[in-house]
This record gives sequence, structure tokens and C-alpha cells, in this order.
Amino acid sequence: MDYDIILGTAGWGVWHSPDAGKSWVRHRKPFPLNSRIQALAVLPGAARVLAAGDTGLYRSEDGGASWARIGVQGDIPTIWSLAVDPADPATLFAGTRPAAVYRSRDGGQRWTRLPLETAKECAIGQPFVTRVLVDPDDSRTVWAGVEIDGVYRSLDGGDRWTRVVSGLSDPDVHDLAIARTLPSTVFASTNGEVFWSADRGDTWTPIGVRTKWPLPYARGIVVKADDPRTLFAGCGETTTGEAGAVLRSSDGGQTWRSLPLPARPNATLWGLATHAAEPNRLVAWSLFGEVYVSEDAGESWRKIAREFGEIRTAAWLPA
Repeated sequence: MDYDIILGTAGWGVWHSPDAGKSWVRHRKPFPLNSRIQALAVLPGAARVLAAGDTGLYRSEDGGASWARIGVQGDIPTIWSLAVDPADPATLFAGTRPAAVYRSRDGGQRWTRLPLETAKECAIGQPFVTRVLVDPDDSRTVWAGVEIDGVYRSLDGGDRWTRVVSGLSDPDVHDLAIARTLPSTVFASTNGEVFWSADRGDTWTPIGVRTKWPLPYARGIVVKADDPRTLFAGCGETTTGEAGAVLRSSDGGQTWRSLPLPARPNATLWGLATHAAEPNRLVAWSLFGEVYVSEDAGESWRKIAREFGEIRTAAWLPA
């Protein structure tokens, strides 16, 4: 079965495969040379996806086969994360560096900076928003994860924000995910831990990565679309370590199993891409250009033959 895979890379823009990874095209236009694409967001409906990074925002209406710029370069700072309001796909949120969250009500043509005040400096210099997330069941609730400044929450669609870090002992937030349990559970992956909250971020509890994972550096985390108790996560030795793994939990993050990749990854498994159209399909990628695909919820994997540069984000869409 063919489907579209899209990769966002650091310096090589967007790569697209229309046939589940058998062939690839690097898109040069309208992306400026050496574009860093750090965020992808799939829009509701067939084959619509956004890409963003240091050269602005772009849109594809055909699964990534062609692209058009939205707005102008420089209308907001470098984008590191994108989120779409599930109740109104014209409403977008962008997390940037310097750390800020912007909102657009018209699909990205115009943006408003929201009143999110984060730390101005941190251990890595300038903080940035690694993840923006809209609650799928309550689009008034919006989340932002900041590297390095913890988790922020808005309960009114982004108009007001609160820093929610009680129990979050590591503020170096890499990713956020929401499980549609009752009540919903929010997960935050950080430099060396994964935390969960069942009270909308008022309190956080660590899962104990160092005793449950083979490698301590936590990166991407996603929830299986048809089972809120099943999580997938990518990990590694360090940011640019020489090994990585994909993990699965079937009990909401209490226990974890390393999944059988066909080769030893060349770096940290940076992230995973899912889609509700086929919950058992996962696309996982390492920071240094390897792509792995599973069609059976991680029980088996194939490695894409082609290797890329530094991959920052990925998505897959039904054909």
C-alpha cells in the first residue's frame, strides 16, 4: 500500500515520498536554499499538510508533492513547532525561537503573538518552544513545551497562559502528547525523564526512565490513535549519541518494551509520526537521517533504504 511520507530536514528542506519510502524527491521550490524545516502539521481532510522552519510557512494540498508559501519570510521568528485547532483548521499555533507562541485565525496569512512570557535565557542560550499542542477534545486548552523552561498551559485558546511545573523536576521539555483517557493524561518528555499529569498539568509525576528504558535521553513521544493506553517513544544516549531505540508501553507509560528495529540506529530516535487513518503505522526517524517504518504497531520494522541529512520532523498521510 502506498502513502505519502514527508521529512523536514536541517539545511535540506523538505523530502517527499509518494510511495511509502520507495522513491524520494527533494523539493527546492518554493523553499529557499538550505532551509531548515523543523515542524510539520497535518490538516484535517485529504492530503493537506503544513511545513515551517527558519524560512517561513508552506502548505501542500497534494500530500507533499508540491508546495506554496504562506505569507512572507520573516513575518514571525523561526518556527520550531506547529499545531492545528481540530475544531477550526484555519486556526494555527506556532512555537518559535526566541520562545513565543503565535496564533493565526486565517490559515497562516496573519499572526498575532500571544502573551506567553518565558525565560529569556537558559543553559542553551535562548529558549524555544519545542512543542505546541491543542487538546483534541477541548480546543480551548493549548499546551506549549519550552526548551529550557518547562510547560505552559492556556485554558482560553491562547489568550492567557500559566506555567505548570509542579513536580516537573526537569524543565528541558522535548515533546508533549495527550492520551484521551478519562480524565485525559498529558505526557511531557524531557532531557532525562518522561512525566505524566492527569490534572491538566497542575501536578506532574515521573515514570522513571532510568530504571525502565535502555537509554536515558527521552525525545519524541506519541499516543496510539485508537488506544490511549498505548504510547510510543524515541530515546538515545544523548542529543547526538551513537545509539537509539523505539519503545512501546501498553499500560499508559508504567512499563516499556524496546521494539525490534532491523538495524542499530545511528543516533537518537528523534521522533515518531502517526495518523488516525491507520493507527498501526508508525514512521520513526533518527536525528542523523535514518527512517524506519512499522505497519503493525511496532512488532516489526523496515528501514528505508535512502538515508538523509539531519531530520528534524516527519509526517505520513494516506494516499
